Amino acid sequence: MSLTLDNNICGLGHMGLPTLDMDATIKFYRFWGFKIIHSKINAGNKVNFIQKGNCIIETYEDKAAVKAWGAIQHMALNVQSADDAFPFVKEICEKNGYKMIDHHVMTLPFWDKGIKYFNIEGPNHEVLEFCEIVGNK
Repeated sequence: MSLTLDNNICGLGHMGLPTLDMDATIKFYRFWGFKIIHSKINAGNKVNFIQKGNCIIETYEDKAAVKAWGAIQHMALNVQSADDAFPFVKEICEKNGYKMIDHHVMTLPFWDKGIKYFNIEGPNHEVLEFCEIVGNK
């Protein structure tokens, strides 16, 4: 089966929450039953994926964290293939005047085999990430 954008997107992957204080953030979410499912140091900063049921939050240290209404920095949609999704998303953005934040598929060393992802900007300046967990097909 050939992947189109429609059959490539699998649903909400996670929400990205920057924090100035990782320990306080983890402590707060533990009260509500969240558990750490993945931890990593990226560029010298702590990154934790925490989960409760089907809700996953990626919280990461960021010295520029807003600490205000709307502090969630991004929403990630899981995709089967970031490489296959990219040209479809780029075409949609070009035709509709949406901003591509990343101009190619990026990688990070999260999970066992890494992730592939790219970001666009929505009409409210929100970041929408298209994220593939490599080897999770």
